[in-house]
Amino acid sequence: MTAAGPTDPAERWARAQLSLAVLAVDPEGLGGLWLRARSGPARDRFLAILDTYPTPWRRIHPGISDEQLYGGLDLSATLETGHSVTSRGVLTSPGGLLLTMAERCPPGLAARLGRCLDGGAHTVIALDEGAETEEIPPTGLTERLGLFVALDEITLEALAAQSFDAEDIVCARRRLAHVANDAQTGEMLTVLAARLGIDSLRAPLLAARAARAIASLFGRDRVTSDDIQLAAELVFAQRATVMPADDETPEDAAHDQPEPPENPDRDRPDDAGEMTDIPQEILLEAVRAALPPDVLAQLQSARAPRAATGAAGAGARHKGNRRGRPLPSRPGRLDSSARIDLVATLRAAAPWQPMRRAAAPRGHIIHIRPSDIRIKRFEERSDRLIVFAVDASGSAAMARLAEAKGAVEILLTEAYARRDHVALIAFRGTEAEVLLPPTRSLVQTKRRLAALPGGGGTPLAAGLQAAMLLAHSARVRGMSPTLALLTDGRANIALDGTAHRQAAGEDAQTVARALALQGTPSLVIDMGTRPQPPLAALADTLRGKYVALPRADAHRLSAAVSTAFDG
Repeated sequence: MTAAGPTDPAERWARAQLSLAVLAVDPEGLGGLWLRARSGPARDRFLAILDTYPTPWRRIHPGISDEQLYGGLDLSATLETGHSVTSRGVLTSPGGLLLTMAERCPPGLAARLGRCLDGGAHTVIALDEGAETEEIPPTGLTERLGLFVALDEITLEALAAQSFDAEDIVCARRRLAHVANDAQTGEMLTVLAARLGIDSLRAPLLAARAARAIASLFGRDRVTSDDIQLAAELVFAQRATVMPADDETPEDAAHDQPEPPENPDRDRPDDAGEMTDIPQEILLEAVRAALPPDVLAQLQSARAPRAATGAAGAGARHKGNRRGRPLPSRPGRLDSSARIDLVATLRAAAPWQPMRRAAAPRGHIIHIRPSDIRIKRFEERSDRLIVFAVDASGSAAMARLAEAKGAVEILLTEAYARRDHVALIAFRGTEAEVLLPPTRSLVQTKRRLAALPGGGGTPLAAGLQAAMLLAHSARVRGMSPTLALLTDGRANIALDGTAHRQAAGEDAQTVARALALQGTPSLVIDMGTRPQPPLAALADTLRGKYVALPRADAHRLSAAVSTAFDG
């Protein structure tokens, strides 16, 4: 097998069918599949093949209630019969779940489904219809789904072919328990995942399960090198956050490899030697070729916690009682500021009706007590502010200042649709300056960016301090600030304006700790030609993400920021 990934529609459709067949062979072990496709012939054909496989599937939607998931009181049956009647939920029995509109899945539902997937009794296929890059399901769900399929640009002619049928799946399931993995397969996949910036151990574990399922599907009783390569393509492509540079030397790659055992042939059959002879570079090229089309927004980026930024393109959440997104009702008292949830109130009162009828005077049809009252709740979101702190010093301005300006302009254009605000801070010489207060004005932004000068020292601590003050001011006004720091990391100006490299680094760490305590989500973008360890340490202090973009243009910079804060 070569390292080339699918290029034409027929090959891509064959790879999509392979992913579906692999999932059907080991649905509980692989967790599920993330299907990114708009409604159309390709998705309809994909789901039609799914229906021919043995696993039964039930559809759920992002607004599904806990009663529908876990079961609960059947209100109409309870009122009709006079005693408590419960209903079964979709999670009460093992099986497969089709999550429609997965890009709208709330974090709470993702957490519930993730818990079920961790239990190993359910399988989820997330039907993602997102039109934009940032419209994706929550990370807590997608990282538990072993496989990823994108069905864009597949022609009708390619859809005519079907690679596997139900009989193939049944035979492969029987064979799966007897398929053996080589002892070094897990080690090899773990090293590859680390090189791709995948920080979850679920990925190599899922890839190892996928390799066994592939071997079983093709009638083999032992995992081969081809199976490992295919598994790496199917599992790692959508999870990669960094791609090793093309000019990485063989010595660097060898340094990342684990040392071989003293006796690699011990406790291993003679015919299994090919499984450990796959160079990491071949596996890496296989994953590179299988990257999804929107890779520029997914690679070289990290994802901020959803609890800090909310769903894609949204600010922080706060509770309301009149408008916003509905939340589960809660017990409460009626007053002028509350709205009663009638259905939830009746549901809470229903189990007690026989007892209350026996104790209460005649003539009352339904007995409602104060403890039964349920109050409606809503969730509103504040405007989000992205604060760009740009290094305009002499070491960074000539090489990267133009890209930073372009990234700010691109993000501001996107802000009109997402109701975001953008602010710009430049630090150079001995101080930092707020060149652009929070705004959505594209004309004003371009005017300020054009006048952004470069040169002088790098007062990194002053830039962070200015960003902290601006973030605090925005939070007081009800906005949700986030910080994107673009610098090459060569701080040499302390807060007091003196040129002292060690003091400058210590001051930057001190301000970063204050920013972290403030709770501002942060992203540190390393613009240097080589990754700077001090900047990675600074990102840790900020409790944020670190991204090295040595050769990124304005579009990649904006994609990295968007994905980091929207993921």
